[in-house]
Amino acid sequence: MLQYQGHSAILDEMNVTLNSLPQTLPRENAVELVLQDGVIVFRVSPMVQNQIEELVERQKTAGLSPHEENELDAFEEIDDYLSHVNRLIRNSNENGEVGLVS
Repeated sequence: MLQYQGHSAILDEMNVTLNSLPQTLPRENAVELVLQDGVIVFRVSPMVQNQIEELVERQKTAGLSPHEENELDAFEEIDDYLSHVNRLIRNSNENGEVGLVS
């Protein structure tokens, strides 16, 4: 559970839960941190982004197997989770709750 300055229940209140990771997700170098406007942002790595784009392209052209559909769904869930975490960080920084900007 993400915790910072007493906000431990935020994720619970918003029902954001990541149940599992795709089996094909690389465990190393899967997520990168970037600094954007003085705020830390979590993003999937270019390697994972390429994997997602390949699945989306195959979905449009030839269709995906059930396993690949599950994999793409899991990537979407991870993306939603990272987006939520990034919003929490950005909002807390704007409210002066987390000092990420020097």
